[in-house]
Amino acid sequence: MKTTNPPNNTVQIKAVLALLLVFLFTSIYWLYSQKERAPPQMTVEQKKERFKSLLVPAVDEVYADLMEQYEDVSHSLQNGNQSKKIDALKKEYKTTDNHELLMALMPHPKSITLAQAAMESSWATSRFFREANNVFGVWSFNENEPRIAAEKKRGDKTIWVKKYPSIKASIRDYYRTLARGDAYSDFRKLKMRTNDPFLLVKKLDNYSEKGTEYGRELGQIIRYNKFQTYDQQDITRQ
Repeated sequence: MKTTNPPNNTVQIKAVLALLLVFLFTSIYWLYSQKERAPPQMTVEQKKERFKSLLVPAVDEVYADLMEQYEDVSHSLQNGNQSKKIDALKKEYKTTDNHELLMALMPHPKSITLAQAAMESSWATSRFFREANNVFGVWSFNENEPRIAAEKKRGDKTIWVKKYPSIKASIRDYYRTLARGDAYSDFRKLKMRTNDPFLLVKKLDNYSEKGTEYGRELGQIIRYNKFQTYDQQDITRQ
């Protein structure tokens, strides 16, 4: 018996249907995964409580580590010890003398860290926070490091932000940025003379395109949310 091949249009229809099914299942999976990553609907107070539960323990731990390092180095320098570790830290933080190194290593108040985290991550709900643990909106200029693209471009330029393995890693990198950047030299000098967050935030104009308005907004966030109480806890422990 002579067999006949199915018409070409039947084969094409089956192929198109198969592709449509693949596209449909892929779309459903993507939408479901996006829904899983998106934060649940919350009241403002619930959002803030969630933010504090995620950020405060991480900030506490990073701050404690940095303060311990500062005290160790300060003690060593007071005793006239210039170890290889101190030389390495000077190189890492781009400092030329002991005083500059101590300015870099002294961690600034937690209240400022929390206020910037709240502003830059939209209280831990931003896409950068959810998908990249990027608390402070830190950009990436190295194509070889983990990073994700921003959804909006500047002209035809893609903006990339760093992707961190954890929230604590993001906080550590943020402290390191303020400890090394030339734009924050006045901030570092002032934090050696005062722990007042409302004075210190005025030296963070260069962190944002908002300029002086940025420091004013940070001060409002600290005051309204009583973030300065986290600084007072550290003073009480000392």
